[in-house]
Amino acid sequence: MVLANFFLLPVAEKIRVYENQGADYTSILKIIHFAVIAFGVTYIALSLLLLKEHRRKISDQLSYVEKINLNWLNILIIGMGEIWMSVLVGNDTTTFACLALFILYTGYFGVKKVGIFTNKLEVQAQQYEEATSPVEYQKSAKGELLLSEVHLELLKLMDQKKLFKDPELSLDTLATQLNVHPNSLSQVINTLQQKIFYDYINELRINEFKTNALLPENQRFTLLSLAYEVGFNSKTSFNRNFKKITGLSPTAYLKQQHVQLQAAI
Repeated sequence: MVLANFFLLPVAEKIRVYENQGADYTSILKIIHFAVIAFGVTYIALSLLLLKEHRRKISDQLSYVEKINLNWLNILIIGMGEIWMSVLVGNDTTTFACLALFILYTGYFGVKKVGIFTNKLEVQAQQYEEATSPVEYQKSAKGELLLSEVHLELLKLMDQKKLFKDPELSLDTLATQLNVHPNSLSQVINTLQQKIFYDYINELRINEFKTNALLPENQRFTLLSLAYEVGFNSKTSFNRNFKKITGLSPTAYLKQQHVQLQAAI
């Protein structure tokens, strides 16, 4: 719109402006240039923040986020930023080369990760939004009592049935077992356990692993087989969560426990 006068000029006059590096329009072009830079930086920054928030939402719904790898989307956003910078400081060759690679990358992962745009994920995100919003019954003593009751039932269920051993356990599945709404269960875990669903379930798995790994009858099994037994579905997930919770690798932790046991004897 600000360049409307330019587009209304005769062809010869447009050529003159172009050949003279934007003569008579330099001020407007500078404003547009800096506006484009500001818009591009803001768009990329907000996209990365939105992706980070989406990862957090997934962690509050599922106990197996390793199957939902969004690193490709992170790279996609960074790729958009590179195209933006190429338009501003590069030339036509670099810009079209970046654009071609971007389209190929988008096409490949668009097919491979088609499930990310299904209604199921949208429903999960909506449930999360509802679960993290204030609920009226929390404001009363009766509401707090209900949350405490759900919490006790949760602890009892995990101790007796050990549902965390299900490698694909989700918030909805656990809520069904407890006969409560997923929103209520999410609040119980976030408030009373002070953890998101993903961290809560994986901490239970790690604690179960530590108990099982020290039993004499389990010494003949590998650490990975014991990890699968308690609900982990990959070596990477197991090692990362173990290090996050204990500060040690599984091998180092067990060596430490054996040393302490021998010292006590």
